[in-house]
Amino acid sequence: YLHYYPSTASMVPHIVLEELGVPYRRVLVDRAVNAHKAPQYLKLNPNGLIPVLVQDDTPGDPLVLYETAAIVQHLCDTHPAVPLVPPLGTVQRAHFYKWLMWLTNTLQTALIVYFYPERWVTAGNVAGAAEVRAAAERKIAGLLDQLDAELARHGQDWFLGADYSALDAYVFTLCRWTRHFASAPARERPHLGPYLRRMLNRPAVGRVLGAEQLQPPYV
Repeated sequence: YLHYYPSTASMVPHIVLEELGVPYRRVLVDRAVNAHKAPQYLKLNPNGLIPVLVQDDTPGDPLVLYETAAIVQHLCDTHPAVPLVPPLGTVQRAHFYKWLMWLTNTLQTALIVYFYPERWVTAGNVAGAAEVRAAAERKIAGLLDQLDAELARHGQDWFLGADYSALDAYVFTLCRWTRHFASAPARERPHLGPYLRRMLNRPAVGRVLGAEQLQPPYV
């Protein structure tokens, strides 16, 4: 069971599940009514964040897993027939780990600061929140440039190179979050733009956009 809300970080494992082609069920956690802060949900994730993956076919108690990167890695590890991660012990696997942690700890963190700047200032400090948001936007611009430079470096279709991986679901989702930026959204960069259009052409991505009932612009 994937506990999700449209266009949040849950889109990452949502895309991965569709790429794997395994049966699963979606459970909507309606943020509009603070369902992610309800006692029942907090039993699954005491942090009150989305997503959560619940797997009830494990020995003993069901597996309850939160943290997007952990869910992604678990899905890749348990479905090796669909290679969404490079082989264990390879240089490419090491780079997969590096970028997975960077996406969740660096780019996603900066995006959260951008979208919720009031969390980092005293309540009611509107000017302070605006300053925090502006600083976050500048930081995000540099991080998007880093993604663009990596695509330029190897010049291949997918983020790790020639082979599609679970990282692509993460890069796509976080770049999508910048689609309404006033300056320099991800799609305007010379390598990220075509890359995001390639992602939109993947059937799994199309199914996720449809299932989450999202509307253009998609990136």
